[in-house]
Amino acid sequence: MTATPPASAPAPVRHYLQFTDLSADDYAHVLSRAAEIKRKFKAYEKYHPLADRTLAMIFEKASTRTRVSFEAGMYQLGGSVVHLTTGDSQLGRSEPIEDSARVISRMTDIVMIRTFGQDKIERFASHSRVPVINGLTNEFHPCQILADIFTFIEHRGSIAGKVVAWVGDGNNMANTWLQAAELLDFTVHLSTPSGYEVDQAVAGLRSSASYKIFKDPQDACRGADLVTTDVWTSMGYEAENEARKKAFANWCVDEAMMQAAKPDALFMHCLPAHRGEEVSAEVIDGPQSVVWDEAENRMHVQKALMEFLLLGRVTA
Repeated sequence: MTATPPASAPAPVRHYLQFTDLSADDYAHVLSRAAEIKRKFKAYEKYHPLADRTLAMIFEKASTRTRVSFEAGMYQLGGSVVHLTTGDSQLGRSEPIEDSARVISRMTDIVMIRTFGQDKIERFASHSRVPVINGLTNEFHPCQILADIFTFIEHRGSIAGKVVAWVGDGNNMANTWLQAAELLDFTVHLSTPSGYEVDQAVAGLRSSASYKIFKDPQDACRGADLVTTDVWTSMGYEAENEARKKAFANWCVDEAMMQAAKPDALFMHCLPAHRGEEVSAEVIDGPQSVVWDEAENRMHVQKALMEFLLLGRVTA
């Protein structure tokens, strides 16, 4: 009688909670898959690798692009979606986060959470049986930076060795750009108003070799391949809005800043944008702006990310 070979151990669950959760080699694969998945989408080729899989989306922060990109993307991959808002889920209020994770991850195949503190998503992931994706927290926004890098590659090729100018708040976007620079070998020129700097400890950087700090935002843009920014007041900081408007008055990305950058520099913004505040209308609506490609690409990179977290290194 032939003995039955022991069952192999299941692959460990991989989460995507901040940019450093994947390696440079992982990113090379995911970005390549995003290009192929986008090609299929544009050619109307049906591609359903996630048939019968369910994505749970939990929103404690409001969203337009995150909801549409994840929901449309999962349907396009053949899966289905469960959408939970603050009133439906109330992570850690009506039920401990750990218990919510245990229950939701038994009923769905992958979870995306958009919330406030990074600690919430970390606690959820530590008790989840399925992959968890950070759709945005106060500290990090990895899916957006993944889309931004993909957009840069589409327009200008490899981002390695390039210069990205960040002008504005030292927020979750800035933190994630710094993580990406350290991992993918490019440089960030960082310019924030006094009192709104990036906290290197929060960003979790090993050193300061991949970024430079500039007091003058125009100097930060000098020689940049990409200039990017975000709103002055992120969700959760609305009470600071008037103080921030005063502090950030000189950090509006305008035509002079773009002229200081390289002639073929791109402009990006994660949206929503406030013309006349963090960016002038002439820049965001001008020829160097790729914000609409950037917004669409959230969907394509997230499709590639979900494929990777659920199926591993697909080559089809």
